Amino acid sequence: MTTKRVYNFSAGPSTLPVSVLESIASKMLNYNDSGMSVMEMSHRSSSYLEIFNETKTMLKKVMNIPDNYQILFIQGGATQQFSTIPLNLMKNGKADYIVTGAFSKKSAQEAKKFGDVHIVYDGSERNFKHIPTQDELDLREDTSYVHLCSNNTIYGTEWKYVPDTHGVPIVADMSSNILSKPIQVSDYGMIYAGAQKNMGIAGLGVVIVREDLIQDHQDKIPVLMEYDTIAKNDSMYNTPPTFSIYVLGEVLKWIDDLGGLEVMQKINEEKAKLLYDYLDQSDFYQTHSNPDNRSIMNVTFTCPNKDLDALFVKESVKAGMTNLKGHRSVGGIRASIYNAMEKEGVEALVAFMKKFEEENG
Repeated sequence: MTTKRVYNFSAGPSTLPVSVLESIASKMLNYNDSGMSVMEMSHRSSSYLEIFNETKTMLKKVMNIPDNYQILFIQGGATQQFSTIPLNLMKNGKADYIVTGAFSKKSAQEAKKFGDVHIVYDGSERNFKHIPTQDELDLREDTSYVHLCSNNTIYGTEWKYVPDTHGVPIVADMSSNILSKPIQVSDYGMIYAGAQKNMGIAGLGVVIVREDLIQDHQDKIPVLMEYDTIAKNDSMYNTPPTFSIYVLGEVLKWIDDLGGLEVMQKINEEKAKLLYDYLDQSDFYQTHSNPDNRSIMNVTFTCPNKDLDALFVKESVKAGMTNLKGHRSVGGIRASIYNAMEKEGVEALVAFMKKFEEENG
């Protein structure tokens, strides 16, 4: 039976590599002659521990994670970390936050519950079209950490440089661009991400944190929010999100087989260029983000009016595409072209955009 698949431009949960889905499906009832599905395994069984350890090893390899960093697999996704970070890392009661979009704003609001939060930069007045330059950052020297969101899913902007924080650890929410390109992990004190965009499926939060930052924390915080406790128990103080970790491992193998993050970056940049090149030559569509700050993962744009935006979304479904409606807070169109979105999908979108412009321009 032939399975019909659409081009899924969802911002998350998002499309997965077909080969990964096929591999998982082929082992759904009986994983490697264990006689059971991964979903049925005890997290402490030898069969599952092999999956778990292989996933950690593969993540360390693909991202080139230094030995003095801990890899934690945590339930609650990225949003739970908005609270967990200040509870663990706000050592002197102070933290700096760079607000470049909806999620960095939410993380700053949450951190204010736990200490003195200084907003280094707030892009709301510019409708989050811009990533600040180094000169625009009002950084403090006596702060515990500096928090930023490396890619803004809703607005389609992305950091193209690592800010100089004068030795203060950077904590980066990389939920929507992790694994899209090589990064220097040691530039950051902590990296965290929800898995459901580039890493796999919902239910898993991944934390990569420098060991010295989690050796002590505030007293009387929930045990499952203690990074050191999670690290000491190898993410198994309680039952971890076992199947989500397994899917992450399969995605990492797929990236590694492609040639790693250098190859992944080249593929992603080619896809983004196809879309942005067409948008730039069009008088019909308008991009949201400034050219210097454009995300290669989330491309945001509008038609000449809201009625045409709605018609675009409706007609795109008929053309075999889905989830192109922009976030409710911004409107317009959003094409999320994460790692697993094939180049053919972007080519199909551009062809549809040309046709739509011809018919409605």
